[in-house]
Amino acid sequence: MKRYINTLQTFWKTAIATQLEYQVNFIIELLAMIGTFIGSIFILSLFFNHGNNLGGWTWEEALIVQGIYTFLDGITNSWLRPNLREIVNYVREGTLDFVLLKPINSQFWVSCRTISPSGIPEIFLGLSVVIWSLNTIGNSINFSIILFFSCMLLASSIILYSIWFLIAATTIWFVKTWNATEVLRALLASGRYPINAYPPTFRFIFIFIIPITFLTTVPSEIILEKSNGYMLYIGIFVALIFFILSKKFWEFALSHYTSASS
Repeated sequence: MKRYINTLQTFWKTAIATQLEYQVNFIIELLAMIGTFIGSIFILSLFFNHGNNLGGWTWEEALIVQGIYTFLDGITNSWLRPNLREIVNYVREGTLDFVLLKPINSQFWVSCRTISPSGIPEIFLGLSVVIWSLNTIGNSINFSIILFFSCMLLASSIILYSIWFLIAATTIWFVKTWNATEVLRALLASGRYPINAYPPTFRFIFIFIIPITFLTTVPSEIILEKSNGYMLYIGIFVALIFFILSKKFWEFALSHYTSASS
């Protein structure tokens, strides 16, 4: 474990130093992130023009869902996209051979090799929105609620990673899979609204087929104390299942990988 932590520190120090060489790009991406967030808030506000709730959620409660979505989008931009889109290049250029020869888990390597600082402010922005909304609502938050919320947020991040990685791993067979990830990202954007705002058919899909409800709505319900504790355990179980599935699928994909030297 210590070796992996030291490796991760080396990876990310190098990546951040490289990214900060292009400071103008960082500023442009930061401004784009702020513009996207403002646009999301504006669209959300349109649903409250003629009513006081959205699927039974008030404006402040819906903002918590938006804040968690922004947090996860920051994780996507800072961690998932920079790493998983490179798997295509590893396969196409044959450099995946060198990854597999390294004395370290290949899934860890391809998943954590780099990081983009431009997504980090989005993570803090999302958490800030959650904190501001809670203060506005006036809910008293104790240590146990914060602990449950943190565990569910971790589970949501694992589910998000696993879904992205499952699609990225298909690069072993299909080189051009990045369009599929863009479709996935558009689908995951539905998580910026409470699950109760959708028709029953979409709720079924977002719970049992693509677990979008566990990404944003369930963490929001936990911190608002609108959900029973069993949803946390279900969320953790779903995260474990998806993570194990991503690991097994990666092993299966590698068994079909034809190296550049063979």
